[in-house]
Amino acid sequence: MNAAGVRMVVTRARSPGTGASLRPGGEKAAPLRSGEAAAEGRKSYSPVKRRRKARRLSVAYEASEGEEGEGAERLQAPSWQPQDWRRQLDNIRTMRSGKDAPVDQLGAEHCFDPSASPKQVQRYQVLLSLMLSSQTKDQVTAGAMQRLRARGLTVDSILQTDDSTLGTLIYPVGFWRSKVKYIKQTTAILQQRYGGDIPASVAELVALPGVGPKMAHLAMAVAWGTVSGIAVDTHVHRIANRLRWTKEATRSPEETRRALEEWLPRELWREINGLLVGFGQQTCLPVRPRCQACLNRALCPAARGL
Repeated sequence: MNAAGVRMVVTRARSPGTGASLRPGGEKAAPLRSGEAAAEGRKSYSPVKRRRKARRLSVAYEASEGEEGEGAERLQAPSWQPQDWRRQLDNIRTMRSGKDAPVDQLGAEHCFDPSASPKQVQRYQVLLSLMLSSQTKDQVTAGAMQRLRARGLTVDSILQTDDSTLGTLIYPVGFWRSKVKYIKQTTAILQQRYGGDIPASVAELVALPGVGPKMAHLAMAVAWGTVSGIAVDTHVHRIANRLRWTKEATRSPEETRRALEEWLPRELWREINGLLVGFGQQTCLPVRPRCQACLNRALCPAARGL
C-alpha cells in the first residue's frame, strides 16, 4: 500500500497540467501549472517517504515495546534474594516492637534540638551527632551532645571553642582527639562553603573530614528527609552476614551496603538501619548473641545447631 502511494505521487509529479486535487478537508485546490506540479510532486514525495519510515519504526517499536516492558520488569526484580528474608524481617519487627533499644531513644534523630532555629542549626547538630557516634555507644554520644547543646551548639559556637574545651565536652566518645580535629575542620568548611548549613548530597557529605558513608546516608534521611541509600554500621553489617542477606560474605559495612541495595526493596531502606541496630543492641549481640530468645533461631544460618 505504501509503495503504491509513492508511485501515484511520482506519476502526479511528472504529469504536467494536473487537474485540481482535493485538500485534506475535501476542498478543491486550484489546478497546478506544469512547474508547480513538478514542484508539488517533489514536495509530496519526500514527506510520503518519511511517513513510510516513521510507520515502520512505530510498528517495530510497538511490537518490541511489550517485550521491552516485560524485560524491564524482569530487570527490576532482583536476580537473587536471600531465603526466608521476609519471614526473618517480620520476626525482627516483632522483637523490636517495644522500641526500647538505646538507638530508639538516643539515636541521631533524638540528639538535635527540635526547637533550634533556623533549620540549618538542627541539620548541623544532626551531622555533629553522627560524627560523634562513630565507634561510640549511643548513651555516650547522647551525653556529649547534651553538653555541647548546653553551651549553644551552632557553627559559630564550635568555631569559637578552643580544641581543649571541645575535647573535654565530647570526651569519652571514641577517638575523641581525632574527632575534635574533624569537627573543627568540617565546621569551618560548612561556614565557608555552605553558609553554615550542611550539604544536601551524599557525595558532598562524605567529602567532609570525619564523615563516612553511613553518616552521610543517615544525615540525608534525618536532616533532609531523603532516602539516599542504606545506612550500614557494624550492627547492620554483622546481622546481614549472619542471616546471609548478602550473596557472599562481605568484609566491610560499605560492601554490605552495596550488597543489600542490590535486592532489598527501596521502600525498606529507611527502616532497616534502626530496626537492625536495635536488634543488634538487644538480641543479635556481637559476642554471645541471644539466639535462644530469637524468633529467627530456626531460620538463621548462624544459629542452627545451637
